[in-house]
Amino acid sequence: MNITKLKQSAYKDLENVNTESALEQVRLRYLGRKQGQLTAVLRGLKNMKPDERKKIGKQANIFKQKLLYIIKQKKQELKKAQTAQIAGKKLDITAPGKKQEIGHLHPITQVRRQIEDIFSSMGFSIIEGPEIEKEYYNFDALNISKDHPARDMMDTFWLKNGLLLRTHTSPVQARYMEKNNPPLRIISPGRCFRHEALDASHEATFHQVEGLMVDKTISIANLKGIFHALITRLFSKDAKIRLRPGFFPFVEPGFELDMSCIICRGKGCSVCKQTGWVEIMPGGMVHQNVFKYAGYMPGEWQGFAFAIGLDRITLMKYKINDIRLFYQNDLRFLKQF
Repeated sequence: MNITKLKQSAYKDLENVNTESALEQVRLRYLGRKQGQLTAVLRGLKNMKPDERKKIGKQANIFKQKLLYIIKQKKQELKKAQTAQIAGKKLDITAPGKKQEIGHLHPITQVRRQIEDIFSSMGFSIIEGPEIEKEYYNFDALNISKDHPARDMMDTFWLKNGLLLRTHTSPVQARYMEKNNPPLRIISPGRCFRHEALDASHEATFHQVEGLMVDKTISIANLKGIFHALITRLFSKDAKIRLRPGFFPFVEPGFELDMSCIICRGKGCSVCKQTGWVEIMPGGMVHQNVFKYAGYMPGEWQGFAFAIGLDRITLMKYKINDIRLFYQNDLRFLKQF
């Protein structure tokens, strides 16, 4: 191709450019790797005779450098013109700006922090532990023997090498007692995992707040008093509670602690399974065998332990009728809190 004609064509195209996108099209037309006309000339040099290659190659390279310079200058001119055009427009500084979208805490996190504040005010320390747990701490150290039916009730997610996803936050108390002498009072909030059928009040992933208090003279009255203080401060003074006998290997005696269903006000709904009551936490007096595993002298100490169902507490707090809503990541739901 004649280099002179190629120059004339390129310069004419550049004169008519008035936007950056149009300038890019001109660049591709002449310098593009695949369809560039000047690029094609440079690639064809290898097929020319030596004298012709030397002559055409020199002209083509000089033209390429000049074309790149003109395109660069043209691009800067277009940017300046665009900036001047924007600056010349009248701006209404009183017009409202675009609202910045910000995130906020999940409802379970909000209630967890409220519970932590309540227990902290009563002298409890907040302790955390691993979600991937050893079989010993999840079962053995809590007086749950290898042939105990409670292991089947847990519906455990087993991993390799004797590890598992913890089925409750109780392993934290076993770990803590191993390294700390009583008296003590702790809570341990965190996630738990069980292979359960999903419904309005059950999830495979859920949250608990484990509680433990150990001293010389601890009784069931202390357990009930702590529970009553939590519910009345988290909900209202009108909230009702009750204790039912329950069996758990790590406590003796054991209880189920319920609260009146706030969603239906005791009339019956899907959350309370038409009973008017919602199970909030199992608890009871710590079994002496648990103290033995921790290295405490048998009969010297006594205390209570409990595990609050944080998800169910949150259901009650915000009058939500389905626990599965917490884990669907639907912003229309989460933005309500």
